[in-house]
Amino acid sequence: MAVTISEKAAKHVSNYLAKRGKGVGIRLGVRTSGCSGMAYKLEFVDEVDDSDLVFESYGVKVLVDPKSLPYLEGTELDFVREGLNEGFKFNNPNVKDQCGCGESFNV
Repeated sequence: MAVTISEKAAKHVSNYLAKRGKGVGIRLGVRTSGCSGMAYKLEFVDEVDDSDLVFESYGVKVLVDPKSLPYLEGTELDFVREGLNEGFKFNNPNVKDQCGCGESFNV
């Protein structure tokens, strides 16, 4: 399996990297946090680390550290607009439960 990015999210990332004037992609990860145990990390990346696993969708590199991959395998990063709000959404098939605020999850 892989970690993917939707066409909308890829377009958003590409536009942001173009505005920054640098960058190779986006890094996804998880960290221990929140009331359900884990939270997502998301950052724009200027260089690929030797340990990064690299996936590519719609011309955008999605980098994942090896420790986070078991929690993110099969995940699609999407970019959604809901009313006046917009942002990235993680469609993660591994999530068994998440907190009420949606900030943390467990697998």
